[in-house]
Amino acid sequence: MDKTSRKVSNQDINPCLEESDASHKCLDAYNYDKSRCSAYFLRYKNCRKYWHDIMVQRRRDGVKPEMPTAAERLEMLNGIGGKPY
Repeated sequence: MDKTSRKVSNQDINPCLEESDASHKCLDAYNYDKSRCSAYFLRYKNCRKYWHDIMVQRRRDGVKPEMPTAAERLEMLNGIGGKPY
């Protein structure tokens, strides 16, 4: 597995791995008919925006690492009652 593939499939680096996998499975299930998977794409897009905003805020605040680890993200999501996207 090349470095890029490992990054994309690493839960600590990619906060939207679940949404990404779901959109790929949808595409596989519907023979790559993108119109049938728009809800999955929107959920992925919202996920990426949410975590990007978190990362930018942490960067502004000087918090390292800029992207929370998988455990930190789970704790944050549980604190707000689930995924906001």
